[in-house]
Formats: sequence, C-alpha cells, structure tokens
Amino acid sequence: QVQLVESGGGLVQAGGSLRLSCTASGIIFGFNAMGWYRQAPGKQRGLVATITSGRITNYADSVKGRFTISRDNAENTVYLQMNSLKPEDTAVYYCNTFVDGMYYWGKGILVTVSS
Repeated sequence: QVQLVESGGGLVQAGGSLRLSCTASGIIFGFNAMGWYRQAPGKQRGLVATITSGRITNYADSVKGRFTISRDNAENTVYLQMNSLKPEDTAVYYCNTFVDGMYYWGKGILVTVSS
C-alpha cells in the first residue's frame, strides 16, 4: 500500500532553516506529483508547495522566496527546504500525493519556530 513518511522537523529559532523529507513507498514515485501541506493549531490544513512529475513547482504566497520543494526520484523522496523561518510557520507539516483517484497523507511532522 501507499506509505508516506516525513522526517526532519523540530524546534528552530526564527530566521533559521530546516529541511523536511518525505519518503514514499507503494507508488511509482517518478510518475506522481507530490505536495507539502501544513496545519497550524486551530487552523485548517493548507497548501505549502507542490511539485509535479516534470518538476514544475507551486508555492503558497506566504512561503514564496523562503521555501523550496524538490524531489529525488532515485530515492523516492520529496524535500522541503525551509529558510528564514517565522513563528507563523509553526505547524504540523504533511506530505501528500494523489494516486488512482485517492489522496494519501503522511502522519505529519511538527515544526516549531520560536521567536
């Protein structure tokens, strides 16, 4: 079955950087678009960034210029490089893909940015 496993979260000071990773199994990774979403306390889950199989990227306005999504098809892994982090980036970050008509999500990983 499809599994997505996130790693790389943690606590960082404002202005710092983190890199999240999401390793996928159970899919032909190179054929699938991948995405990162986040959910802050008391808020709905929202888009952070997506990358297509052809490496076309899309970002939420709030992260443009600070975050970079990339993928390594040989490693079945999608990354989210987060720079210039702000306290408002604090959230649980989820990896996502869409396969055969279904959305799949990782369990999520917490990113906390202290001021």
